[in-house]
Amino acid sequence: MTSGALPSNPFVAAGMIEDPRLFVGRKDELHAIASRMQGDQPTSINIVGEKHIGKSSLLHYFVLTWQQRVLNNSSSYVVIYLPLRGVDCQTETGFYEAVAEGLLSHVQGWQQRSLQNCWKTKPLNRQAFSDAVKQWKQQGKLPVLCLDDFESLLKHPDKFDNGFYDNLRSLMDSNALMLVVASRKQLDVYANEHRFVSSFFNIGHTIYLNELTTDEAIELSRLPTRSTNGAALSVDEQNNAQQWGSRHPYKLQLAGYYLWEARQQGKAIKWAKQQFEQQLADSKQQQLNWRSHLYFIFVDLPKRLGSFTKFTGETLGDFGSWIIGMAIIVMVILALAGVLHWSQVWDFVRDKLGIK
Repeated sequence: MTSGALPSNPFVAAGMIEDPRLFVGRKDELHAIASRMQGDQPTSINIVGEKHIGKSSLLHYFVLTWQQRVLNNSSSYVVIYLPLRGVDCQTETGFYEAVAEGLLSHVQGWQQRSLQNCWKTKPLNRQAFSDAVKQWKQQGKLPVLCLDDFESLLKHPDKFDNGFYDNLRSLMDSNALMLVVASRKQLDVYANEHRFVSSFFNIGHTIYLNELTTDEAIELSRLPTRSTNGAALSVDEQNNAQQWGSRHPYKLQLAGYYLWEARQQGKAIKWAKQQFEQQLADSKQQQLNWRSHLYFIFVDLPKRLGSFTKFTGETLGDFGSWIIGMAIIVMVILALAGVLHWSQVWDFVRDKLGIK
């Protein structure tokens, strides 16, 4: 648990909520995760939700507070939060080492020696990781890995292949490992997009993270601060936050942040509204910029190149073949960047060349 004084501005306008005292709502989701930990057959979970809906904050908060929900045999579990976007998780061995470090940091001192020896194998490869997890099961310990930003693994398909996912699924099926995986889409959708055949992607249970309830939204607008006995915002400011942000957690946090800043700086509510809307517009523009780049590569560029046919005198068929060649080159570049899987490039080439 985080101790000490609350921050002056309790609203988190970007990033993960790290102070558990400032986390609001999600009681049903937290209960669902905890309930699937217990029993002879723990069930792995896929937390699915859009960007800024609170997936990271939910996982982090659960790791800090799970013992309040799992009262029976809590010593049987070791629960860790692991952000997969970190540089340590860009290789399979790096992933295993990050998991090992996280697990051992949560083991009590008197248990350390009996539980750490199995993780000392170097290199800590797939087999060594599997053996270590199974040894923990024999000693009555279930590792629960809360994996955030799953999409990061998909950027490295050459590092994390079907064999990697199959091994995780095998450990899950033998009740030696439980995963709580946060992603923007369901895992089976990613399996289809990236041509994975591992049964890992058919994970046991899916929880869809949506907007807050009305009561949760009201509670969020009433967050306290270290300098007041009650809410950081006035009643009127709370109403504005709820009106601007509706029930969306990120928008509510953003509205609360600028409303508090406006009062501290002696600025009008109008200024807070402008800052709030500008931040939302910037966020949308970033998404539009990325989409516009993709549109230029796949739609606009071929059209512009096609306009050169009237100058070159090439026939439409010849030039069409050239465009297909350009498309292949672009797909190769995207595959090298990890955006596409090589199997998608090969399928495109085979289709255009008529190879069965």
